[in-house]
Amino acid sequence: MQTPEILDRINNGEDSTTQFKQDVTDANRLAEELVAFSNAAGGLLLIGVCDDGTLTGLSETQIGRINQLLSNTANENIKPPIYPLTEILNIQGKRIIAVSIRKGINRPYQTNKGVYFTKSGSDKRKMSPEELRRLFAESERLFADEETLLRTDITDLNTESFYAFLDADNRDVYEALKQAKLELPTVLHNLELLRDGHLTLAGNLIFGKTPQRFSPSFYVDCVHFDGDDVSVGNFITKATIKGSLSQQYESSMQFLRINLRSIPTAIGFNAHTRLEVDEAILGELLVNALVHRDYYIQSSVKVFVFQNRVEIISPGKLPNSLTVEKIKNGLSVHRNPILNSVCRRVLPYSGYGSGIKRVVKLNPSVTFIDDREKEEFRCLIPRNPTQNE
Repeated sequence: MQTPEILDRINNGEDSTTQFKQDVTDANRLAEELVAFSNAAGGLLLIGVCDDGTLTGLSETQIGRINQLLSNTANENIKPPIYPLTEILNIQGKRIIAVSIRKGINRPYQTNKGVYFTKSGSDKRKMSPEELRRLFAESERLFADEETLLRTDITDLNTESFYAFLDADNRDVYEALKQAKLELPTVLHNLELLRDGHLTLAGNLIFGKTPQRFSPSFYVDCVHFDGDDVSVGNFITKATIKGSLSQQYESSMQFLRINLRSIPTAIGFNAHTRLEVDEAILGELLVNALVHRDYYIQSSVKVFVFQNRVEIISPGKLPNSLTVEKIKNGLSVHRNPILNSVCRRVLPYSGYGSGIKRVVKLNPSVTFIDDREKEEFRCLIPRNPTQNE
């Protein structure tokens, strides 16, 4: 790294990607710092710099000892091992060690004492069970909707709803089931809606009798605010919408129909009306939020109606290398493959990644925000300005 870049980092102080140490002597504490960086976005550890940014430098003896400590710690005190890059720099006549730690490709990492850390601002903290589950799932290429809900069994399935789906999706299997040539658990297992006698998350969300009994955080919060921001003191109406994904979709759309203005399409008492916001746009974005949200985050989908816009917010940033521009051009990554497959018969959803592209074609002024810090994906749909004066 170049001296001006290092000086900028020092002058800006410690943050989530920059840490100062005057010296390091304890392998266990060093392991905690390296693990925290590896489980987060990576970063730079500057040794020979005080917490306040004062350059103290290191002696030749210190440099030799610290380099050996770094090597041993990275290999012996961290599981799986990491491979930081070290560089000895001369800054303002002081020699320091710059340790570059990459964002780990085998996350989550732990110390040899079995503790998982991640960054929290300029400090570190132990990782929550939820964060660990998500990182383990990512590393093992598991998906949230595949997880089994151990408190469930087949009696928690709404069989009437499932049979209606099967009748539309695969008539041959439906008939074989009716004629007892196939057993219900077998069909559910083949569709990955049941595993080891328990409903998967997908099975519960799509066909569960009371989905929120076992998945209490997965519902839709609908609020009509009396203003243009969530900080306003008053709301006009609100609703907590639970049930299966199809019930959540229908009830959320009904909330929007009630809380948005209807505009006559012609002159006359009996003229038809349409919503001030295209229902096709609202439907596409709501389906997108329900099917593609991050189900490792224990939070609800938000449907907010403001005076000047509608916002549909789904938990989770865009996965992998997806960007807003890529999804606007029709590229998709299936975060929840079971939901993606089954919901084609349950919701007005094609599963081909065309939804956002279709929204942009219908209304180019719709804005998409991939908020990676808050871990949420927001869709902002402007309301008809002539109706809000």
